[in-house]
Amino acid sequence: MTNPDSRTTSALSAANEQASPGMPPSAASPWPIFWVVSVAVFLVSMDGTMLFAAFSALRAGFPQATVADLSWVLNAYAVVYAAMLIPSGGLADRHGRKKVFLVGVALFVAASVACGLAGSVEWLVAARVLQAIGAALLTPASLSLVLAAFPTNKRAVAVSLWGAVGGLAAAVGPSLGSFVIASLGWQWAFYLNVPVGIFAIWRGARLLTETKQQTKGRPLDLVGMCLLIAGIGALALSIVQSESPAWSRHELLGGAGIGVICIIGFVAWARSASAPLVDLRLFRNRTYRYVNLATLSFGIAFSMMFFAFFFYMSSIWKYPLPLAGLAMMPGPLMVVPVAALSGRVASRHGHRPLLLVGCLIYAISALWFLFVPGVEPAYLTQWLPGMLLSGVGVGMVMPSLSGAAVSRLPADHYAVGSAVNQAIRQIGSVMGVALTVLFLGSPSLQRADFNAVYLCHIGLALITAALCLPVNTSPSAIAKSHALDASPESA
Repeated sequence: MTNPDSRTTSALSAANEQASPGMPPSAASPWPIFWVVSVAVFLVSMDGTMLFAAFSALRAGFPQATVADLSWVLNAYAVVYAAMLIPSGGLADRHGRKKVFLVGVALFVAASVACGLAGSVEWLVAARVLQAIGAALLTPASLSLVLAAFPTNKRAVAVSLWGAVGGLAAAVGPSLGSFVIASLGWQWAFYLNVPVGIFAIWRGARLLTETKQQTKGRPLDLVGMCLLIAGIGALALSIVQSESPAWSRHELLGGAGIGVICIIGFVAWARSASAPLVDLRLFRNRTYRYVNLATLSFGIAFSMMFFAFFFYMSSIWKYPLPLAGLAMMPGPLMVVPVAALSGRVASRHGHRPLLLVGCLIYAISALWFLFVPGVEPAYLTQWLPGMLLSGVGVGMVMPSLSGAAVSRLPADHYAVGSAVNQAIRQIGSVMGVALTVLFLGSPSLQRADFNAVYLCHIGLALITAALCLPVNTSPSAIAKSHALDASPESA
């Protein structure tokens, strides 16, 4: 059998060479590629949360629609995005990362225009579905383009910053959206995407180099794709509709059951198919397996923190939405510098120290919110310290999870491997939203109602830390990894 370390090394070297064909990697800086793909990722991540600030404006714009109808403007995007991420990663690996990335950005921009022009809720929901498909196409392709552009010794920094861009955008979305919507109307929450998206397409077409791997002639696993989309879609739908009066408990349980059956069917199919959409041997890697479990738990915690913040500001401290958005900014602003420093640490020592320390800091921030803030507004003394702590924790954990998930993947599994991780995070986010609504859905919230949410934050942060204990992405561990641990193709 071929030495697994040499096979993995050669695959990664080939990816590096593809970043700058005809010249050594050092001759061309990979950072312009990073910023082009990050612009698109920023748009997608921001759009996923900006509409939470637009919900009241949408109710005023569509007075004939019910709240349940309008909830689909948010939920349709979340369900389709989660369901399409992994199939999109497979498309990028097989048909070219640059091609799929540009198609995804173009579809996202066109759908944004359609959203802004929507004259009915049905039109808006349909356009949001197209937006989600475009977002799912470009997200895994963007990370694989970053991985291919950077040499191995700088990859941890690049992936950390890539994850920080998404986390920052998701957190900035409601605050920016509140100002834009109050000034220009809800349509501009979508029109903002157009000039930035066109710039990303223009620069991407000029700068990006195609990184399609040697999979020509390999058929696309349509059976696996349909099973996975149906499974994730049904599960996500059951979660986001868990508190909707329009769905009975039997219907929700039936939808969840269909989702579980489809996922089981997908696993069984992937075990026997000659060219499955997701090579299940990826999960033989202990680090990859535990990182994805940790991503699920932290994704739940992050979204719970995010939405509970706005509930507290509006219901307990009675902040108007623009002021609440401004009050949230210090936490997200900590994410990018912390992620940049974390990437440097990870490149030398691996991701585990960052994940463990970051989870503990995040748990401490939840402990602060549990005991310190009261019913009277005191932002500087009672809320800002907790926000800064949570920003540091998120900056250490979220990008490190993305980096650890792909750190030991071979080049031809970059997109699908990262897509699995991103899809799991999205499912966690949907679960966190549903739990937050369950805890804080009462029209007359009291301070004590938030205690359960903060206790969940603490518990999930500690669970994430425990799941990260087996993670080992140190340079020495990667160099000494065995065939089944380092590459799914080595079996």
